Amino acid sequence: MKRIFTICVAMSLILSTSSAKTLVVYYSYTGNCKSIVTELTNQISADVVEIEPAEKGLRYEANNYALGTQLLNTIKANPNDAASYPAIDPVSVSVADYSTVIIVTPLWWSQMAAIMQSYLFQVGAQLSGKQVGLIVSSASSGISGIVADCHRLVPDADYLPENLWINNSNRSNLSTLIANLVETCGLNQQANTSKQINVVIGSKTFTATLADSETGEAFAALLPLTITMNELNGNEKYHYLSSSLPTAAYQPGTIHAGDLMLYVNNCVVLFYETFNSSYSYTRIGSIDNPSGLAEALGSGDVSVRFENGQTTDLTPTLSRGEGLKILRNGQLYLKHNGAMYNVQGGKVNAE
Repeated sequence: MKRIFTICVAMSLILSTSSAKTLVVYYSYTGNCKSIVTELTNQISADVVEIEPAEKGLRYEANNYALGTQLLNTIKANPNDAASYPAIDPVSVSVADYSTVIIVTPLWWSQMAAIMQSYLFQVGAQLSGKQVGLIVSSASSGISGIVADCHRLVPDADYLPENLWINNSNRSNLSTLIANLVETCGLNQQANTSKQINVVIGSKTFTATLADSETGEAFAALLPLTITMNELNGNEKYHYLSSSLPTAAYQPGTIHAGDLMLYVNNCVVLFYETFNSSYSYTRIGSIDNPSGLAEALGSGDVSVRFENGQTTDLTPTLSRGEGLKILRNGQLYLKHNGAMYNVQGGKVNAE
């Protein structure tokens, strides 16, 4: 009985963490941004991370905002140098686990608060291709400077169609303003729209998450799909489809191992190394965990099968506690009748 209880608790914890797809990241100096986050998470399902400075108790507004201005000027003088940004506490949550990230930040002298700039400088490349939203709190100053800062720090995000500016004149209408943003940007639908697929290469199966976009949907409609992918440049495999997919090309700057991209409008590219690129692509999706991907793909042309994640009812297995394995990176695996199943997003997928 104790074993069954342990299994149920473990599965409950893992499924609850894997189902969240929206992350709210905020920094709050006066408490206004914290109030915004409280109201936002009353209206949408999201995980929340607070960004905090490493040095506590500093008064950024003292002496006519002398310290705050100094921090901003240091960043402005050399924005590409990590040393220009004030230190922040380590953040254990990985943005790679989320399809949508909402940034909530205060305005400092028409610029993004230096503490939030530090965080975005660290994770900007990881937000490439993800949906990013921006909510700004200020007294009365406009937010164009913060929007510019955000696009500088996160140049390759898929930004939501509207930003939200909360100021002293509209703060009393906070709930309505957030409700309008949620409806306009479809934030309530974000959590359940991502689609997971299997990528089968020889005896290896990788799970991948498709982009929540027309391109991702169009690619999903092709599945199951088995193609021969040709080797190129020691970092990618590619295949030209017989038909075109919708495009929304951008320059990612940094390509990450596991990225599944569309070149032009019909060339599917699976990258197995991380490197810098000046080429433009449309994101199809990405391998969830690319560990071992390069080895599976090998050095030459290779057959790759893309298929929908298969679901299996393992309720009897769970009730008996049969074959439970919890592996690293929080992935739950079940072994049943000699087959291995990976639990992802609340579903049990055949490995």
